[in-house]
Amino acid sequence: MCRISGWKEPTVDFIPLFETIPDLKKAGDIMKDLFNNPVYQNHLKGRKNKQTVMLGFSDGTKDGGYFMANWSIYKAKEALSELATEYGISMAFFDGRGGPPARGGGNTHEFYASMGDTIQNDDIQLTIQGQTISSNFGTLDSSQFNLEQLLSSGISNKILNPGKNNLSPEDRATMQEMADYSYQVYQDFKQHDMFIPYLERMSTLPYYAKTNVGSRPSKRGNSSSLKFEDLRAIPFVGSWSQLKQNVPGFYGVGTAINRFVKDGKLADVKQLYKNSRFFRTLLFNSMMSLTKSFFQLTAYMKEDKEFGAFWELIFNEYNLTKELLLKVSDFKSLMENEPAGKASIKAREEIVQPLLTIQQFALMELQELKSFSNSDPKKIQILEAMITRSLFGNINASRNSA
Repeated sequence: MCRISGWKEPTVDFIPLFETIPDLKKAGDIMKDLFNNPVYQNHLKGRKNKQTVMLGFSDGTKDGGYFMANWSIYKAKEALSELATEYGISMAFFDGRGGPPARGGGNTHEFYASMGDTIQNDDIQLTIQGQTISSNFGTLDSSQFNLEQLLSSGISNKILNPGKNNLSPEDRATMQEMADYSYQVYQDFKQHDMFIPYLERMSTLPYYAKTNVGSRPSKRGNSSSLKFEDLRAIPFVGSWSQLKQNVPGFYGVGTAINRFVKDGKLADVKQLYKNSRFFRTLLFNSMMSLTKSFFQLTAYMKEDKEFGAFWELIFNEYNLTKELLLKVSDFKSLMENEPAGKASIKAREEIVQPLLTIQQFALMELQELKSFSNSDPKKIQILEAMITRSLFGNINASRNSA
């Protein structure tokens, strides 16, 4: 584009995006090739030797699951920071964070306050979820508080806790092992025969395009059949949220910790929890996803001949994750350390649950109606309107649901 425009010396930055797990693994190698390119070296000199790199939390989580995505981003930041230091380049990380933990959101202050010295943090840029802008920055008090939280997270790292967040080799090995376990569990889950049919027929996924709340189309490509790789992160995460199952925020975490339990190595996980603020932040965000789950809403699916076993698979992972997060943290209840956040979720859940019940009723009726060849088009239209309207309310009331 620059050459076509006749720019011999572009006055814009080139910002690569790394988001899938393979992307993140190769981020360091790719940028090293770029930094060694003479043409690009000259360009960087003209840009004061500053490089911005964007990291995609949403698609990273969709691709690799909650735990592996966050750990891969952490390691990519370490590799890129080391590389930038070696080449005398100032690295700015542009974090494509969404609202909920399943899209890299959750507690923003804790996330940045948990970064180790191995990660450059002089310049951080981040996206703010659409429906959280007004709640976080819509009033003077709220805006001041949230900006203070963002600024203080970096300052506390550099001034108050230098070196404190760095991972020991033993803790790093535990993190990697847990990430590998959870990644495999999540990959198996994605490849389940019922995965796409479940989202297509039992969730609101097909209706996100009609709500006009996303910044882009709800899926990539023009194929009539739905493929996982075509799904965009907002409708993907949002559909699980509407089901009150929040799969992308916890799936695989419970099974990964349980693997340590079976191997007699729960003490390693507890040691990591004690030592690493980053690990604690990941678990606390996962607790948030579990707290927002409400499986009673879809308990009727357990009896479904086609999808019953798949629903139970998700429910069992939810129960296992909840049990083991409480065991590792020694909490008696989820989000025990965040009473204000827990109370906020409770208040919002009381608003959305009636809407979600209406939505589930409409989905059930629609599923049954579409099984008949002579279905009433007007009734289908009414039910689809109910689903779409309830989506509007749920998304706005939940704040960081998708």
